[in-house]
Amino acid sequence: MKKQILYFLPLLAVVAVSSCKKDDEDQGKSIPPATIQFVFTSDAHYGITRTNFQGGANVDAHVVNAAMIAQMNTLPDLTLPADGGVNAGKKIGTVDYVMEAGDIANRMETSANVQIAAASWAQFKIDYLQNLKLKGQNNQPAGFMMVPGNHDVSNTIGYYATMSPLTDASSMAEIYNLMFKPSLLKTAATYSYNGDRINYSRDIAGVHFCFIQMWPDSSVRIWLNADLQNVKATTPVVIVAHDQPAVVSNHFTNPNGDHGINNTDKFDNVLDEHFKDGTSASLAGTIEQRAFAAFLKQHPNVRLYLHGHTHESKFYTWTGPDNDVSLSAISADSPMKGLVSLPDETKMTFLFAALDPATMKVTFRECLWNTDPTKPATPIKWGNAITVDLKK
Repeated sequence: MKKQILYFLPLLAVVAVSSCKKDDEDQGKSIPPATIQFVFTSDAHYGITRTNFQGGANVDAHVVNAAMIAQMNTLPDLTLPADGGVNAGKKIGTVDYVMEAGDIANRMETSANVQIAAASWAQFKIDYLQNLKLKGQNNQPAGFMMVPGNHDVSNTIGYYATMSPLTDASSMAEIYNLMFKPSLLKTAATYSYNGDRINYSRDIAGVHFCFIQMWPDSSVRIWLNADLQNVKATTPVVIVAHDQPAVVSNHFTNPNGDHGINNTDKFDNVLDEHFKDGTSASLAGTIEQRAFAAFLKQHPNVRLYLHGHTHESKFYTWTGPDNDVSLSAISADSPMKGLVSLPDETKMTFLFAALDPATMKVTFRECLWNTDPTKPATPIKWGNAITVDLKK
């Protein structure tokens, strides 16, 4: 697989607001493909509380996510930093898409008194689907793409710790409805986990985005291989998933006994593939990761992997268990469980991306949206940034 080229950009200061003027000298010239701009976030985790947020204690996820959405709505009036990345120094103006990488509803464990998935989805719908006011270049609401997370799946199929109710497929059913728009909408009662899988693709500005359920295990790779048959080898491919490339082992299906979900083996069964590296969920999933690395070698145009689950805004390169592949990977922070931002709420982030179809470069920038918790309206600050060359 070809090596990815990453451009790291420095920490920058407070966002400035400016206006954009059309250059009359460009009139009469051929119009290049428009840059596509989008937001990437993950792990909203409705149903739990955050220990501290903007002066409050034990603040509900509905409040925290609503505050983040309010800051996202300020993006069009902001100007990107002069950092050398795509659209550097330009006013944002429009946001074409919002991408969410799963765990909408937190797992409904009774020990934590977590609300049902149906209630979590209702709150998510208000914050993300009703109160998000971003618009694209066509002056229509920003397109919304999402994938489910392990909590969404566990709420659907069950979990080895006690949940109440034992299952609630509401968030999975609603994600399916939002992405596939079936003529007869799915409900928690009619959603079929085995039949209604959430794998789909979108062509955006010359890039093929594959949105997959959880992680590219052997089952998902069957879908990916079929989908990529219709994609030119020169077309860059981006995978959007919940789990990181170095997938956690307990997400696989239990290899023991009747392969069920139980408190002894502690496999979540949120991936179809049976764990092959042994009988314990604490072992590294080397065999499974090698299979994904082999898939990448067969599809060298897979250039970028976006994911949630790790609850951290991070730019890195995944090299596989044998250091024989090079895949650019980007993860998103969680507003409720941030590895860095939970102990320090001033570090809460979502990611803003600008994709240039002419150069096939995409720049991701951290949006630090809660830098002064005593003043919630404090403008977003730009944090770390990275530019990925999707052609290399």
